[in-house]
Amino acid sequence: MTTTTPDRAALGAFLRARRARVTPADVGLPGGGRRRTPGLRREEVAQLAGVGVTWYTWLEQGRARNVSDQVLESVARVLRLEAPERRHLMVLAGRAPGATPGPPMDLRPEHVAVLEKLLPYPAAVQTDCYDLVASNRTYRFLFTDLDAYPTEDRNCAWLMFTDPQWRGSLLCEDDVLREITARLRARQPEYRQDPRWRALLNRLREASPDFDRYWETYELEGDQPRLRRYRSPRAGRLEVQFQSLWLDRGRGERIIVMTPADDATAQRLERLDALVGAAPRWTSRDDAGTPAARLTLG
Repeated sequence: MTTTTPDRAALGAFLRARRARVTPADVGLPGGGRRRTPGLRREEVAQLAGVGVTWYTWLEQGRARNVSDQVLESVARVLRLEAPERRHLMVLAGRAPGATPGPPMDLRPEHVAVLEKLLPYPAAVQTDCYDLVASNRTYRFLFTDLDAYPTEDRNCAWLMFTDPQWRGSLLCEDDVLREITARLRARQPEYRQDPRWRALLNRLREASPDFDRYWETYELEGDQPRLRRYRSPRAGRLEVQFQSLWLDRGRGERIIVMTPADDATAQRLERLDALVGAAPRWTSRDDAGTPAARLTLG
Protein backbone atom coordinates (compact mmCIF):
# COMPACT_ATOMS: atom_id res chain seq x y z
CA MET A 1 0.00 0.00 0.00
CA THR A 2 1.11 3.60 -0.67
CA THR A 3 -0.02 6.88 0.84
CA THR A 4 -2.56 8.73 -1.26
CA THR A 5 -2.09 12.31 -2.41
CA PRO A 6 -4.98 14.63 -1.59
CA ASP A 7 -7.73 14.94 -4.17
CA ARG A 8 -9.09 18.32 -3.12
CA ALA A 9 -11.71 18.57 -5.87
CA ALA A 10 -13.17 15.16 -5.01
CA LEU A 11 -13.00 15.99 -1.30
CA GLY A 12 -15.03 19.14 -1.88
CA ALA A 13 -17.61 17.29 -3.96
CA PHE A 14 -17.95 14.64 -1.25
CA LEU A 15 -18.45 17.24 1.51
CA ARG A 16 -21.08 19.07 -0.54
CA ALA A 17 -22.96 15.84 -1.19
CA ARG A 18 -22.91 14.88 2.48
CA ARG A 19 -23.84 18.38 3.72
CA ALA A 20 -26.96 18.24 1.56
CA ARG A 21 -28.13 15.13 3.42
CA VAL A 22 -27.96 16.55 6.96
CA THR A 23 -30.92 18.59 8.14
CA PRO A 24 -30.78 21.28 10.84
CA ALA A 25 -32.92 19.04 13.04
CA ASP A 26 -30.29 16.29 12.76
CA VAL A 27 -27.75 18.49 14.54
CA GLY A 28 -30.11 20.29 16.93
CA LEU A 29 -30.55 23.52 14.97
CA PRO A 30 -33.84 25.28 14.22
CA GLY A 31 -35.08 24.99 10.67
CA GLY A 32 -34.61 28.68 9.96
CA GLY A 33 -37.41 29.08 7.45
CA ARG A 34 -37.29 28.40 3.72
CA ARG A 35 -33.99 27.13 2.32
CA ARG A 36 -32.83 27.40 -1.27
CA THR A 37 -30.93 24.11 -1.09
CA PRO A 38 -31.41 20.97 1.03
CA GLY A 39 -29.30 20.23 4.05
CA LEU A 40 -27.11 22.43 6.19
CA ARG A 41 -25.63 25.75 5.14
CA ARG A 42 -21.86 26.09 4.95
CA GLU A 43 -21.81 28.53 7.83
CA GLU A 44 -23.73 26.07 9.98
CA VAL A 45 -21.21 23.30 9.32
CA ALA A 46 -18.35 25.68 10.02
CA GLN A 47 -19.90 26.86 13.30
CA LEU A 48 -20.61 23.35 14.54
CA ALA A 49 -17.14 22.11 13.52
CA GLY A 50 -15.40 25.07 15.15
CA VAL A 51 -13.73 26.36 11.98
CA GLY A 52 -13.98 29.59 10.04
CA VAL A 53 -16.65 29.96 7.38
CA THR A 54 -14.09 31.07 4.80
CA TRP A 55 -11.86 28.10 5.58
CA TYR A 56 -14.74 25.63 5.30
CA THR A 57 -15.85 27.27 2.03
CA TRP A 58 -12.33 26.81 0.66
CA LEU A 59 -12.45 23.18 1.78
CA GLU A 60 -15.60 22.55 -0.28
CA GLN A 61 -14.17 24.48 -3.21
CA GLY A 62 -10.99 22.40 -3.26
CA ARG A 63 -8.82 25.38 -2.33
CA ALA A 64 -7.83 24.46 1.23
CA ARG A 65 -4.35 22.99 1.76
CA ASN A 66 -2.80 21.16 4.68
CA VAL A 67 -6.10 20.41 6.38
CA SER A 68 -5.50 19.01 9.86
CA ASP A 69 -6.84 15.69 11.10
CA GLN A 70 -8.67 17.58 13.84
CA VAL A 71 -10.60 19.65 11.31
CA LEU A 72 -11.45 16.57 9.25
CA GLU A 73 -12.70 14.72 12.33
CA SER A 74 -14.78 17.71 13.40
CA VAL A 75 -16.38 18.02 9.96
CA ALA A 76 -17.00 14.27 9.85
CA ARG A 77 -18.77 14.48 13.22
CA VAL A 78 -21.00 17.36 12.09
CA LEU A 79 -21.89 15.62 8.83
CA ARG A 80 -22.67 12.43 10.75
CA LEU A 81 -20.33 10.31 8.64
CA GLU A 82 -20.32 6.58 9.28
CA ALA A 83 -17.14 4.48 9.34
CA PRO A 84 -16.91 3.80 5.55
CA GLU A 85 -17.60 7.48 4.85
CA ARG A 86 -14.95 8.62 7.34
CA ARG A 87 -12.40 6.38 5.65
CA HIS A 88 -13.44 7.77 2.26
CA LEU A 89 -12.95 11.30 3.61
CA MET A 90 -9.49 10.48 4.94
CA VAL A 91 -8.40 8.84 1.67
CA LEU A 92 -9.51 11.88 -0.31
CA ALA A 93 -7.61 14.11 2.11
CA GLY A 94 -4.45 12.02 1.72
CA ARG A 95 -4.59 10.67 5.26
CA ALA A 96 -5.07 6.96 4.52
CA PRO A 97 -3.09 4.36 2.58
CA GLY A 98 -3.88 3.84 -1.07
CA ALA A 99 -3.44 0.72 -3.15
CA THR A 100 -0.34 0.06 -5.20
CA PRO A 101 -1.25 -0.39 -8.89
CA GLY A 102 -0.49 -3.88 -10.08
CA PRO A 103 -1.61 -6.78 -12.28
CA PRO A 104 -4.68 -8.90 -11.54
CA MET A 105 -4.23 -11.20 -8.57
CA ASP A 106 -2.53 -14.58 -8.73
CA LEU A 107 -4.79 -17.60 -8.51
CA ARG A 108 -3.37 -20.07 -5.99
CA PRO A 109 -4.06 -23.79 -5.46
CA GLU A 110 -5.69 -23.11 -2.11
CA HIS A 111 -8.15 -20.72 -3.78
CA VAL A 112 -9.12 -23.43 -6.26
CA ALA A 113 -9.53 -25.97 -3.46
CA VAL A 114 -12.09 -23.71 -1.76
CA LEU A 115 -14.02 -23.21 -5.02
CA GLU A 116 -14.25 -26.98 -5.48
CA LYS A 117 -15.22 -27.70 -1.88
CA LEU A 118 -18.05 -25.15 -2.03
CA LEU A 119 -19.86 -27.00 -4.85
CA PRO A 120 -22.80 -27.06 -5.43
CA TYR A 121 -22.89 -23.53 -4.02
CA PRO A 122 -21.83 -20.88 -6.57
CA ALA A 123 -18.46 -19.32 -5.77
CA ALA A 124 -15.87 -17.22 -7.57
CA VAL A 125 -12.54 -15.53 -6.91
CA GLN A 126 -12.95 -11.78 -7.33
CA THR A 127 -10.58 -8.80 -7.30
CA ASP A 128 -10.95 -5.37 -5.73
CA CYS A 129 -12.77 -3.99 -8.80
CA TYR A 130 -15.09 -6.98 -9.35
CA ASP A 131 -12.97 -8.81 -11.94
CA LEU A 132 -13.86 -12.52 -11.90
CA VAL A 133 -10.56 -14.41 -11.81
CA ALA A 134 -11.97 -17.94 -11.46
CA SER A 135 -15.26 -19.64 -10.68
CA ASN A 136 -16.64 -23.05 -9.87
CA ARG A 137 -19.03 -24.59 -12.35
CA THR A 138 -22.30 -23.60 -10.63
CA TYR A 139 -21.22 -19.96 -10.64
CA ARG A 140 -19.98 -20.26 -14.21
CA PHE A 141 -23.39 -21.40 -15.47
CA LEU A 142 -25.63 -19.55 -13.00
CA PHE A 143 -26.79 -16.88 -15.46
CA THR A 144 -25.02 -17.74 -18.73
CA ASP A 145 -21.71 -19.42 -19.53
CA LEU A 146 -19.24 -16.99 -17.95
CA ASP A 147 -16.37 -18.49 -19.93
CA ALA A 148 -18.05 -17.49 -23.20
CA TYR A 149 -17.30 -13.81 -22.47
CA PRO A 150 -14.05 -12.07 -23.44
CA THR A 151 -11.64 -11.81 -20.52
CA GLU A 152 -12.07 -8.03 -20.25
CA ASP A 153 -15.83 -8.45 -19.81
CA ARG A 154 -15.64 -10.98 -16.96
CA ASN A 155 -16.42 -8.41 -14.32
CA CYS A 156 -19.51 -8.47 -12.09
CA ALA A 157 -20.15 -4.73 -12.31
CA TRP A 158 -19.79 -4.69 -16.09
CA LEU A 159 -22.03 -7.71 -16.61
CA MET A 160 -24.74 -6.60 -14.17
CA PHE A 161 -25.01 -3.18 -15.81
CA THR A 162 -24.52 -4.06 -19.47
CA ASP A 163 -25.46 -7.71 -20.11
CA PRO A 164 -29.22 -8.36 -20.50
CA GLN A 165 -29.04 -11.92 -19.17
CA TRP A 166 -27.04 -11.08 -16.06
CA ARG A 167 -29.09 -7.98 -15.34
CA GLY A 168 -32.31 -9.84 -16.09
CA SER A 169 -31.47 -12.33 -13.35
CA LEU A 170 -31.84 -9.67 -10.63
CA LEU A 171 -35.16 -9.73 -8.79
CA CYS A 172 -34.20 -6.61 -6.79
CA GLU A 173 -32.39 -4.81 -9.59
CA ASP A 174 -32.27 -1.32 -8.10
CA ASP A 175 -30.86 -2.52 -4.78
CA VAL A 176 -28.09 -4.61 -6.34
CA LEU A 177 -27.00 -2.04 -8.92
CA ARG A 178 -26.99 0.73 -6.33
CA GLU A 179 -24.90 -1.39 -3.94
CA ILE A 180 -22.36 -2.31 -6.61
CA THR A 181 -21.91 1.36 -7.56
CA ALA A 182 -21.71 2.47 -3.93
CA ARG A 183 -18.97 -0.06 -3.16
CA LEU A 184 -16.96 1.01 -6.19
CA ARG A 185 -17.47 4.66 -5.20
CA ALA A 186 -16.28 3.97 -1.66
CA ARG A 187 -13.00 2.36 -2.74
CA GLN A 188 -12.25 4.33 -5.91
CA PRO A 189 -10.08 7.02 -4.24
CA GLU A 190 -7.64 4.35 -3.06
CA TYR A 191 -7.26 3.11 -6.63
CA ARG A 192 -7.40 6.31 -8.66
CA GLN A 193 -3.83 5.71 -9.90
CA ASP A 194 -4.64 2.14 -10.97
CA PRO A 195 -5.26 1.82 -14.75
CA ARG A 196 -7.54 -1.22 -14.21
CA TRP A 197 -9.89 0.90 -12.13
CA ARG A 198 -9.80 3.86 -14.49
CA ALA A 199 -10.56 1.64 -17.47
CA LEU A 200 -13.50 -0.05 -15.74
CA LEU A 201 -15.10 3.16 -14.50
CA ASN A 202 -14.66 4.88 -17.86
CA ARG A 203 -16.25 1.92 -19.67
CA LEU A 204 -19.18 1.80 -17.26
CA ARG A 205 -19.88 5.52 -17.38
CA GLU A 206 -19.78 5.51 -21.18
CA ALA A 207 -21.84 2.33 -21.65
CA SER A 208 -24.44 2.60 -18.88
CA PRO A 209 -26.51 5.71 -18.14
CA ASP A 210 -27.82 3.87 -15.08
CA PHE A 211 -24.33 3.43 -13.67
CA ASP A 212 -23.58 7.09 -14.32
CA ARG A 213 -26.78 8.08 -12.52
CA TYR A 214 -26.00 5.93 -9.48
CA TRP A 215 -22.40 7.16 -9.48
CA GLU A 216 -23.47 10.80 -9.26
CA THR A 217 -25.55 10.15 -6.11
CA TYR A 218 -22.25 9.65 -4.25
CA GLU A 219 -23.60 6.85 -2.08
CA LEU A 220 -21.01 4.69 -0.29
CA GLU A 221 -21.29 1.10 0.89
CA GLY A 222 -19.06 -1.28 2.77
CA ASP A 223 -18.90 -4.99 2.08
CA GLN A 224 -21.22 -7.09 4.21
CA PRO A 225 -23.37 -10.20 3.70
CA ARG A 226 -26.61 -9.59 1.81
CA LEU A 227 -29.74 -11.56 1.02
CA ARG A 228 -29.95 -11.68 -2.76
CA ARG A 229 -32.76 -12.94 -4.99
CA TYR A 230 -32.09 -14.15 -8.52
CA ARG A 231 -33.91 -15.86 -11.35
CA SER A 232 -31.44 -18.24 -13.01
CA PRO A 233 -32.31 -19.52 -16.52
CA ARG A 234 -31.07 -22.99 -15.54
CA ALA A 235 -31.86 -23.15 -11.82
CA GLY A 236 -34.99 -21.02 -11.39
CA ARG A 237 -35.70 -18.67 -8.49
CA LEU A 238 -32.92 -18.51 -5.90
CA GLU A 239 -32.66 -16.86 -2.49
CA VAL A 240 -29.07 -16.82 -1.29
CA GLN A 241 -26.88 -15.23 1.32
CA PHE A 242 -24.22 -13.42 -0.69
CA GLN A 243 -20.98 -12.97 1.23
CA SER A 244 -17.24 -12.47 0.83
CA LEU A 245 -14.56 -14.77 2.18
CA TRP A 246 -11.53 -12.50 2.32
CA LEU A 247 -8.24 -13.61 0.83
CA ASP A 248 -6.59 -10.20 1.26
CA ARG A 249 -8.93 -7.54 2.64
CA GLY A 250 -6.38 -4.78 2.12
CA ARG A 251 -6.19 -5.54 -1.60
CA GLY A 252 -9.89 -6.33 -1.86
CA GLU A 253 -9.28 -9.90 -3.03
CA ARG A 254 -11.98 -12.36 -1.99
CA ILE A 255 -13.96 -15.46 -2.73
CA ILE A 256 -17.61 -14.58 -3.20
CA VAL A 257 -20.04 -17.36 -2.31
CA MET A 258 -23.81 -17.78 -2.47
CA THR A 259 -25.23 -20.05 0.23
CA PRO A 260 -28.90 -21.10 0.11
CA ALA A 261 -31.32 -19.13 2.25
CA ASP A 262 -33.98 -21.86 2.04
CA ASP A 263 -34.37 -25.56 1.21
CA ALA A 264 -35.84 -24.90 -2.23
CA THR A 265 -32.76 -22.93 -3.25
CA ALA A 266 -30.45 -25.66 -1.94
CA GLN A 267 -32.28 -28.24 -4.04
CA ARG A 268 -32.19 -26.06 -7.14
CA LEU A 269 -28.44 -25.49 -6.81
CA GLU A 270 -27.90 -29.23 -6.44
CA ARG A 271 -29.90 -29.81 -9.62
CA LEU A 272 -27.91 -27.13 -11.43
CA ASP A 273 -24.63 -28.75 -10.44
CA ALA A 274 -25.89 -32.12 -11.67
CA LEU A 275 -27.07 -30.53 -14.93
CA VAL A 276 -23.63 -29.08 -15.71
CA GLY A 277 -21.69 -31.90 -14.05
CA ALA A 278 -19.81 -32.78 -17.24
CA ALA A 279 -18.04 -29.38 -17.14
CA PRO A 280 -14.77 -28.86 -15.22
CA ARG A 281 -15.25 -28.24 -11.51
CA TRP A 282 -13.65 -24.80 -11.93
CA THR A 283 -12.23 -22.56 -14.65
CA SER A 284 -10.23 -19.31 -14.68
CA ARG A 285 -9.30 -16.33 -16.80
CA ASP A 286 -6.31 -16.64 -19.09
CA ASP A 287 -4.55 -13.80 -17.22
CA ALA A 288 -5.08 -15.24 -13.72
CA GLY A 289 -1.33 -15.28 -13.22
CA THR A 290 -0.86 -18.90 -12.16
CA PRO A 291 1.64 -21.13 -13.97
CA ALA A 292 -0.23 -23.92 -15.73
CA ALA A 293 1.95 -26.53 -14.10
CA ARG A 294 0.63 -25.64 -10.68
CA LEU A 295 -3.06 -26.22 -11.37
CA THR A 296 -5.11 -28.73 -13.29
CA LEU A 297 -8.67 -27.95 -14.29
CA GLY A 298 -11.02 -29.94 -12.09
